[in-house]
Amino acid sequence: MTNPMLQHGAFSWAELMTSDVEGAKNFYSSLLGWKLKDLQVGDITYTMVYTGDREIAGIMATPDEAAGMPPTWGTYVTVDDVDARARQAVELGGRLLLEPRDIPDVGRFCVIQDPQGATLSLITYLEKPPM
Repeated sequence: MTNPMLQHGAFSWAELMTSDVEGAKNFYSSLLGWKLKDLQVGDITYTMVYTGDREIAGIMATPDEAAGMPPTWGTYVTVDDVDARARQAVELGGRLLLEPRDIPDVGRFCVIQDPQGATLSLITYLEKPPM
């Protein structure tokens, strides 16, 4: 099986930004049987979502820079070079909603909007040494 976190063009992560993290955790863990683990990442709490022992998603409070946005699930697609793909998205008629930035110990990401208005996060993960 190919690792979607290493495969260019693969959907690799999902993330819920919400104004009610506890409510979302209760809802999704009851509905889908997800296991949850809170992590402190800088000054925010990030909830890792597991199915079995596999990390599949994250849940976080809506950050200040996105205040007013309704709760939403976002999806991440792995790319070979997030900065180059952000530029290419603009050249192809898309918009850059969030400039490329680093996520400590994870990788580099940005948020784009396609010409039709749909949004998507692009990410290049840090390479991790083989276990």
